[in-house]
Amino acid sequence: MSEGLLLVGASGLAREVLAAGITGVTGILDDDVQLHDTEVSGVPVLGPLALAPQRSEKLLVCVGPSATRRSIVRRFAKFGVADDRYATFVARSARIGASSDVGIGGILLDSVVVTADARIGRHVVVMPNCTITHDDVLEDFCTLAAGVALGGAVRVGEAAYLGMNAAVRQGLTIGPESAVGMGAVVIRDVPGHQTWAGVPARELRGDA
Repeated sequence: MSEGLLLVGASGLAREVLAAGITGVTGILDDDVQLHDTEVSGVPVLGPLALAPQRSEKLLVCVGPSATRRSIVRRFAKFGVADDRYATFVARSARIGASSDVGIGGILLDSVVVTADARIGRHVVVMPNCTITHDDVLEDFCTLAAGVALGGAVRVGEAAYLGMNAAVRQGLTIGPESAVGMGAVVIRDVPGHQTWAGVPARELRGDA
């Protein structure tokens, strides 16, 4: 990218993106003043997020939590940051089927496999070794931790989170802003705004 690239968030995810071989990064923005004028994996932390509209580089939001990532993008929109400012990063070792689509701001890390006719929305993060199969839909801002496996025609709602090595049976829906625990085996639809875990997965209630 000739205009360069800024990572948003001096985070573990930013370090993973750098380790996966992203190029053209000129700096990192983060609101933690203690990180300003330091470096993350050799990349300088230039200052707060408010610098974004003053600069010309593309942006990649490297913040792990789905809701926080969404909040940052909405904040940038108020600054006048349009969709065309965002980059998308797909690691070289990831495999994306020719009939599948990755939205702006997406981050797909090493050894992710996306097969046929899948749709990955805006600012979705897919960590290493995930498998996304035919006709899956990942709505905006959702997050798949390492090793998640989705059967065919699964829909993952906006800002939902699936933990490491979770597996979802074909044809199911994971509701918006829900969370699925690591190692869970999902064999029923997960309603929005709930937390499910276990084998088979079931809702975790506050009195559990």
